[in-house]
Amino acid sequence: MTTPTTSTIRALTGAWPALCAVTVISWWLAPGHAGGSATASVPLTVTAVTLAVIKGRVIVRSFMEVRFAPAWLRRATDVWLVTLWASILAIYLW
Repeated sequence: MTTPTTSTIRALTGAWPALCAVTVISWWLAPGHAGGSATASVPLTVTAVTLAVIKGRVIVRSFMEVRFAPAWLRRATDVWLVTLWASILAIYLW
């Protein structure tokens, strides 16, 4: 097993607060968290899905070590994430 380099540790340390920030922003956008009524909203849903794409990409790149993978695999995971979330959003909007 190899020892993580300083750049890897910094990248993971930077990814963690980014993931926490996206989670807090998603929670803050939710209409029902403050005791209000939770109603469906297309702009909020699109924003939540966009944040989920960002969060998924950070997780895949940083914690699944795709960052060090060949370029074709990095592109394939990006296409997979966008396709997955676009499908979910299309089903929601349809």
